[in-house]
Amino acid sequence: MKLYICKDYDAMSAKAADVVASVITLKPDCILGLATGSTPVGMYQKLAEMNKAGKLDFAEVKTYNLDEYYPIKPTNDQSYRYFMDKNLFDNINIDKANTHLLNGEAVDTDAECAAYDKAIEAAGGIDIQVLGIGNNGHIGFNEPDSELVAATHKTGLTESTIQANSRFFASADEVPRHALTMGMAPIMKARKIIILISGKNKHEVLMGLLSGKITTQNPATMLNMHPDVTVVCDEDAYNG
Repeated sequence: MKLYICKDYDAMSAKAADVVASVITLKPDCILGLATGSTPVGMYQKLAEMNKAGKLDFAEVKTYNLDEYYPIKPTNDQSYRYFMDKNLFDNINIDKANTHLLNGEAVDTDAECAAYDKAIEAAGGIDIQVLGIGNNGHIGFNEPDSELVAATHKTGLTESTIQANSRFFASADEVPRHALTMGMAPIMKARKIIILISGKNKHEVLMGLLSGKITTQNPATMLNMHPDVTVVCDEDAYNG
């Protein structure tokens, strides 16, 4: 596990963008696993700037996102499809047909999730998976529990996650109570993983990750079993 401690959020975003850009440069038709939430927004802005400057080409890149609320329409401004379009896809030269998210309107969620895993495998697997981390250690919507689910699946959101995400909605009552999320298996199968961690409120879960101990009560600690993980954090997250 490689650790980069950056001065602040902007420096963290720049470092993370450099790591992702290096993968795209070496493999122009790479498969990116992408995350939502406030933490990766700065990195997406940096990647878009590189693209506009002609330093990075997304023409052949394919993407698979970690998760999506359920149920939710893709046109809802709180959907992760809307988020990705606004913060990245609309700002780079990527073919939207090559960008994939779980369907928040799927009638058969089991079939949707199984098909998503098969599609990732058929595409050749994820070259680099971008992750954030929740205050409770969740990655994707794999919440702390006595057991973790391997495959992509529908899951209920914990109250702490609902409250944390309520800042994006008019109220906590509007936050969907479920989500479709990649399970631990597709995440761990990625050839490379980068996890972005920012802010004093993430200090405890970051220390848990760096402790080397593995517990389902902090799902991110599972990354200690992966051979190629890069942790990029800011000083606030590291020092607490």
